Amino acid sequence: MFLKNKRNLIIIGAVVVCLIVAAVLFIFIGGKSAEDYVTDYFNLLSKKDYSQMYEMLSDDSNVDQDTFEERYANIYNGIGASNFNLVINSIEDDVVDYSLTMDTVAGEVTSNNQVTVVDDKLVYNEGLILEGLESNYRVRILTDNASRGRILDRNGQELATQGEAYSVGLVPGKLNGEADYDRIASMLGITSDDIRDEMSASWIKDDSFVPIKEVARDSEGQALISQLITIPGVKANTITVRYYPYGQATSHLTGYLQQVTAEDLKNHEGEGYSESSLIGRSGIEAAYEADLRGSDGKEIRIVDENNDLVKTVAKKEVTDGKDITLTIDVSLQQALYNEYQNDQSASVAMNPETGEILALVSTPSFSSNDFILGYTNEQWQALNDDASKPLTNRYRATFVPGSSMKPITGAIGLDSGAIDANEDLQAQDRWQKDSSWGNYYVTTLHAPTPNNLRNALIYSDNVYFAKAATNIGSDDLIAGYDKLQIGSKIPFELALTKSQYQNEAGDFDDQQLADSGYGQGELLMNPVQLASIYTAFYNEGTIVAPYLVMGNEPDSPWVENAFTAKTANTIKDDLIGVISDSNGTGHAIYHSDIELAGKTGTGEIKSSQDDTTGSEIGWFTVMTTNSDNPILITTMVEDVKDRGGSGYVVEHMQTPLNNYLYR
Repeated sequence: MFLKNKRNLIIIGAVVVCLIVAAVLFIFIGGKSAEDYVTDYFNLLSKKDYSQMYEMLSDDSNVDQDTFEERYANIYNGIGASNFNLVINSIEDDVVDYSLTMDTVAGEVTSNNQVTVVDDKLVYNEGLILEGLESNYRVRILTDNASRGRILDRNGQELATQGEAYSVGLVPGKLNGEADYDRIASMLGITSDDIRDEMSASWIKDDSFVPIKEVARDSEGQALISQLITIPGVKANTITVRYYPYGQATSHLTGYLQQVTAEDLKNHEGEGYSESSLIGRSGIEAAYEADLRGSDGKEIRIVDENNDLVKTVAKKEVTDGKDITLTIDVSLQQALYNEYQNDQSASVAMNPETGEILALVSTPSFSSNDFILGYTNEQWQALNDDASKPLTNRYRATFVPGSSMKPITGAIGLDSGAIDANEDLQAQDRWQKDSSWGNYYVTTLHAPTPNNLRNALIYSDNVYFAKAATNIGSDDLIAGYDKLQIGSKIPFELALTKSQYQNEAGDFDDQQLADSGYGQGELLMNPVQLASIYTAFYNEGTIVAPYLVMGNEPDSPWVENAFTAKTANTIKDDLIGVISDSNGTGHAIYHSDIELAGKTGTGEIKSSQDDTTGSEIGWFTVMTTNSDNPILITTMVEDVKDRGGSGYVVEHMQTPLNNYLYR
């Protein structure tokens, strides 16, 4: 009896286990609800797994897999669908009512639909893609292109704006085959293979217009178009393009546009860029890309087989880009460019009272218009191989400042108490601190008597400032450089290379200390920062912060009380002497009716003191001291050796400065 009952208990236990296992399997393997299947379907949509989505459809769904996958991909890629959110509204008799919300190029879209779930499969209907869609309907995306904002100078002159160009293209059905490819290519400065590449696209039909190259809409371009359109199959359309009216004079400043790359699309995902978009690549175009580009208007439509509107799914209005107004005076910009265009130079003009940048020039230059129209491979190679490096933006770089640093050394010395402006340090053509320097001497071309601060600045005496620096000492000199923010990031709308007083952290030895006093050693200065530091001699010791965009006025000076007012005024008076004294190195630009102050500088680049093959950099900073039209200009010119040194820069400053002062 006991054995029988035991056997019955075992049987009952086995049945219970089987029921439990069946229940578990039902929960984890089968038994999904209609809601679960719909949720799974749209989870696959978020992954763009259209193949698996098709596997979830019932056999009687009236759509083949290729059509299904292609239709989903084309529509969802076209509208830029992302960030899906599914809400199940109700379920009745296996009919699931849901709302699918997604982000699109035209804004947020909510698609309401019902789908039936039968035997664990979804019965397909076109509303699964978009509400209101049917098999013979199509989805169209209309674009209202935003106008890019203009770049203007302080007086409203357009530095970058909307212009016109010719788009040269070919109509395949009217061509003589490929017979004229070589001729067309030669006239456009491209290769026949370039044309073949463009003409191989799958979308091209006999009556298609296939763009090949853009051509400037100037007299030269018009003459070229007149010749090209005589060739069968060649056509030219007028198109709207970005245009830079001042060409090379402003190109480093404005920058240029280029077509986006795959990296750009990745970095700016979700910002409305497409493969055909242009993006600011340098200068103001890059720095203010988000403001300038605006936002294209987008409309998603469902249309019928006759292309008639069935429904507007979503619409986003166009927002044109903002204009950017610069503090630049383009007439001064152009005058400085014209004067130094054949040199490797940088010029910074600013209002020393406010910090407004009035001109920012780098020469030689390129034309931003050429980037819009497109370079041939040969043109691009030639531009990059040019020994004068026209693509290099020199006002962003740093250079050996030479004697341009002498007023700064003098000011640091006066404030530290290491320099007495009236003390005679004794004129010497060559000098070394002691015999530990071996054969190294500081030399000078001019050793005035008495050898005081004023004469040392007027005559630009290297030895005086080498002695002054050693008297100041490395600790106080470095403290002075740090106070002036030399070596720190320069606060400015465009990225600038930081200035430096030392290649790497470490002690100044006496020789480096002495060389730094007259602008050599390891000193490298950015032209924008050097010009800014000179504003201290205009503003009784305070350095104003430079700025380039109207409305970006800094809330405070860059360095308040960089020098004491007494020191700043002492240096300013001496810099007036550099111009007004007949022995001054800047006397060539003297004006009897306008008081000017300034300083020349020659930076030497050579491997050793005995090196006679090194090059020289010429500097000149000039400013008004009391004017209704205040201005300060710093210009650096490379390779002035045997061309007059810094005197070359002074001579060529006269025309742009006079044009500004007497207009």
